[in-house]
Parts: sequence; structure tokens; C-alpha cells
Amino acid sequence: MKRIISSLLIATALVGSAIQPAAARDRHHHDNTGRIIAGGVAAGVVGGLIGGAIANGGGPRYVEEPRYIEPEPRCWYEDRDVRNRYDGGYHAETVRVCE
Repeated sequence: MKRIISSLLIATALVGSAIQPAAARDRHHHDNTGRIIAGGVAAGVVGGLIGGAIANGGGPRYVEEPRYIEPEPRCWYEDRDVRNRYDGGYHAETVRVCE
């Protein structure tokens, strides 16, 4: 959208500067005020475009690559037989199991 508006402004300035001398010839009027204004507008538009291009990153852009994040492991709870430390036997206990 920004480029379209800028292009329209440049085209308007150029057409205005091209039409102005023809209108001045028809009236036999030698005042160059219109040419000066059109030239100033054109110079302002071109300067604004160049300044905007420089301000918006006229140089190379360095984008950090996205880091690979490992997915969380899938975990669930199961009842398993666990060895009892005190008497060497087993008992059932709920244990978290992950892949």
C-alpha cells in the first residue's frame, strides 16, 4: 500500500511538471512559480522515498533461525510391582512412565 501511494505521488508530480509548461505557453505568462512548486514537490517525494528506503532497512536483514524445541515426552501412570527394600518382597505402586 505504501508503494502504491508513493508511486501515485511521483506520477502526480511528474504529470504536474509536464502540464505546467504547456499551460504557461498558452497564456503567454512567463512566471515560473508553478514549475518551482512542481519541482519542489517532486524533489520532496523522491527524497522521502529514498529516506524511507534507508530508514526501513536498506541493508541486509539477518533473521534468527527458529530453534528446534524437543517435544515434551509422553508420560502416563501405571500400576507396577516394585521391590520392597525392607523384606525383599514386592508390592503394587503407581509409577510415572515416560517414553
